[in-house]
Amino acid sequence: MATVTAASIQETSASPVIDISGFRTGGAAAKQSVAQDVEVACRSHGFLTIAGHGVSSELIGRMERISRAFFDFPPELKAQYRSRDPKIYRGYFGLEAFGAAYSRDDRAAPPDYSERFLIGRTANAADPYFATERARRVFATNIWPDRPDGFESTWKDYYSAMDSLGKVLLQIFAVALDLPEQWFADKFDKNNATLVAVNYPDQAVEPRPGQLRCGAHTDYGALTILKSENRPGGLEVFVGDDRWQPVSIVPDTFVVNLGDLMQQWTNDCWVSNLHRVSNPPKDAAVGTRRQCLVYFLHPNYDAFIECIPSCRKDGVAKYSPVVAIDHLMAKFAKMSNADGASKSTADNRV
Repeated sequence: MATVTAASIQETSASPVIDISGFRTGGAAAKQSVAQDVEVACRSHGFLTIAGHGVSSELIGRMERISRAFFDFPPELKAQYRSRDPKIYRGYFGLEAFGAAYSRDDRAAPPDYSERFLIGRTANAADPYFATERARRVFATNIWPDRPDGFESTWKDYYSAMDSLGKVLLQIFAVALDLPEQWFADKFDKNNATLVAVNYPDQAVEPRPGQLRCGAHTDYGALTILKSENRPGGLEVFVGDDRWQPVSIVPDTFVVNLGDLMQQWTNDCWVSNLHRVSNPPKDAAVGTRRQCLVYFLHPNYDAFIECIPSCRKDGVAKYSPVVAIDHLMAKFAKMSNADGASKSTADNRV
């Protein structure tokens, strides 16, 4: 699949398709070409769709199937895999446990009509970096269901694949920003990335007024890698003037978008764009269940996020420096819906 040109990006899609295989396997000229297209997409949209990513289709299919099988279990079984500490983001979270719009202080929005399961990186007991009290919470032990068979091994394999792809994307970003290719490496070598499977159930019961599958929000970290399904009621990106543009689901690709920390790092040169997941049409409310696999790549928890020198505009940095984990935890705390987290385990709509 050929890369799109910079001139065509504005007209093609909210998430232009870019083949990154040239960066993965090519020489300096091929890497520069990919990086240029990525830079235009990051500056104009904050979203891109990547082909040529190198992730096994067998692994993707296995991950999709085993995650869907877990969500098929009854609510009371899934509830066994919830974290006992609501501040530990591991395991199962039921319908309406989160409200993405709350992270933007939109408390009037109903919580999201979705359920999710998530894991993260765990602590290395031999490394003092993971020994602080804060690190022990950030790198908490994962919660693993004992069914369906192969769940844990499949999720670990997929997490590893996303970790590798994330490293490639950070290298592309560095070149796109006129930085050394490995500029981001020491800021992500002990990252606390999170892998989430999100299930958007059929809407047999009409959602509350104003309720969406996922409310309008920006992502919080550096970048997000998304694998979704082409079904009604999907991802939409805000394009201004109260308009939302759907993101096309292209076979054998991932959607990538920037998070707030990358926008701050680049001094608003790149965009962490507002997006949401819409409901299916009322006449298709049943039979349009949708699943998304989402890898949120966050920097090392103690990474110091300050303006990249080459991104200063007239020598000015728009944002005060921030420690990555302080920004992330503030956003996570806002997003949680305590009422939904407690009620959803017995909600028969899941």
